[in-house]
Amino acid sequence: MLNRKIEYQLLEWKESKNKMPLVIKGVRQCGKTYIVQKFAKEHYKHVVYLNFAKKPTLSTAFENSLDVDDIIINLTTLVKGAVFEPNKTCLIFDEIQDCPQARTSLKFFKMDGRFDVISTGSLLGVKGYGIKKANGEKEVPRSVPVGYEHIIEMYPLDYEEFLWANGITQPVIDKISKCMEDEVPVPLAIHNRLHELLLQYVIVGGMPEAVNAFIETHNMETVKKIQENIVDEYQDDMVKYASDSDKSCIRECFESIPAQLAKENKKFQYSLIKKGSTAAKYAGSLQWIEDAGIIARCYNLSITELPLDGNAIKDIFKVYMADTGLFVSMLEDGTQFDILQGNLFGYKGAIFENLIADIFNKMGRKLYYYHKDSGLEIDFVMRYKGKCTLLEVKASTGNTKSAKTILAHPEKYHVDSVIKLGNYNIGREGAVLTLPLYMAFLLKQV
Repeated sequence: MLNRKIEYQLLEWKESKNKMPLVIKGVRQCGKTYIVQKFAKEHYKHVVYLNFAKKPTLSTAFENSLDVDDIIINLTTLVKGAVFEPNKTCLIFDEIQDCPQARTSLKFFKMDGRFDVISTGSLLGVKGYGIKKANGEKEVPRSVPVGYEHIIEMYPLDYEEFLWANGITQPVIDKISKCMEDEVPVPLAIHNRLHELLLQYVIVGGMPEAVNAFIETHNMETVKKIQENIVDEYQDDMVKYASDSDKSCIRECFESIPAQLAKENKKFQYSLIKKGSTAAKYAGSLQWIEDAGIIARCYNLSITELPLDGNAIKDIFKVYMADTGLFVSMLEDGTQFDILQGNLFGYKGAIFENLIADIFNKMGRKLYYYHKDSGLEIDFVMRYKGKCTLLEVKASTGNTKSAKTILAHPEKYHVDSVIKLGNYNIGREGAVLTLPLYMAFLLKQV
């Protein structure tokens, strides 16, 4: 059984006063259904579970009236054994994107106040949400109950949760945190084990089914098949939920991601999707994929200075897969073995940059980088300990020429600290702090 951080958020929500219906957004297959059902069974006397994708007829309970009493009457006829006891029943609306009326009803459940409602959805933010009925007919999108719902973003397992799943205890994490704080090397046995797990995380990623298969079998071929099935499901969603005019463009955008990251300059280029392609044709399609939670953008900065969002150049960006394991599964066969052996060839930079993007994105960090036509390029720029800090990612070893150039001109770049992540232990050389790649999750945004 996988321990997930979101369980603490769910408990905090349940115990809060004047709580609103909860909406858990997240990419498909990140574990939303399992964790919500587990939580509800542990904390409520009765659970009424509705899956609108699996049983579309449940949507009829919301068709003629959104009065809570009417909905309850309808559900008691549709859901066998449903019990509605005030303050002791939790309703779960799973795959709520397939029943926009249920999303609208959250306002009325909040006003009624007798029952707790938890909703989950995979595509709640995408263009076209709610414009098709289960039978394929068009319908007018229903209103989202702004001010009457509490939204939580859920991600696949992050690296720390992956460590928990593989038996790494909190005292070990506390130990490496103290090593980082004191800038002293991590004991070799711990260092080697965490580096080994990091390479495995690069391949496995955080999709719960893939993580469970890895823990149970350690068979990378089994893991890869699971990941490929999930990618296929994403592509099926692109066909099912996107508008007809966008379907082919969305898939072409998605399939171009490995090639985008294989370039030395990883800036996203629409022309790489298809010869002659432009932002006018594909920008909306890329936004669809981002809204679905499949990718994360990393914006170029006009200057290395806080606030980062205020200095971001919105039309110059890189695109990373939100889950490192799914990204690696999209690469050519044999890549998993190459990663474990350290033979990464042309994809070396892409794989480990995507790893850090995965870790930061799951921490809730926005992603930024710095690139100038003069040749200066910094993999990531972040706020750390109240300062604008440069972050260089090196798979094994490598220089930090661009970072040193920036450090040499504080009057121009306003930066005095660099963190270099790579395959080595903790050390410092002047303003450059070197850390193992596996410590990225400890770089909290403070």
